[in-house]
Amino acid sequence: MFEQCLYFNTTSLARKLEREWTLAFKPFGLTPSQAFMLRVVLEKPLSYPNVLAKEMNITKPTVSRGLDGLENLGLIERFPSAHDAREVEIHPTKKAKAMRAGLNAASGEVTKKLKKLLGANEFLDVVQRLRGISDAL
Repeated sequence: MFEQCLYFNTTSLARKLEREWTLAFKPFGLTPSQAFMLRVVLEKPLSYPNVLAKEMNITKPTVSRGLDGLENLGLIERFPSAHDAREVEIHPTKKAKAMRAGLNAASGEVTKKLKKLLGANEFLDVVQRLRGISDAL
């Protein structure tokens, strides 16, 4: 019935992927959204909310809620920006830095599993096509 429906098929895929990454990040006590956000913060120290919003393709209010959760878990700290009083800098804590390798490994295992299921070239092609569709919309 929905064989040619982009919405139905992408949301169905998103639910399945959500389950995979939920299992991967469960040992860290993080949701997939929190884990991916933290991974960006760890890769881009001194990040700003607008940088996270752009990198993750989400809105600034969504970033703020995600940062609230990470801050409550003791994984990030926010400080006023020295360059712009309207912005805050986001710094990973020592606790977050200690999780970095594990988070990357957990995500890598899911990616490895998906590449094995789909084939490495097909996996990369699908990701590239989805990014292109997202950019076009």
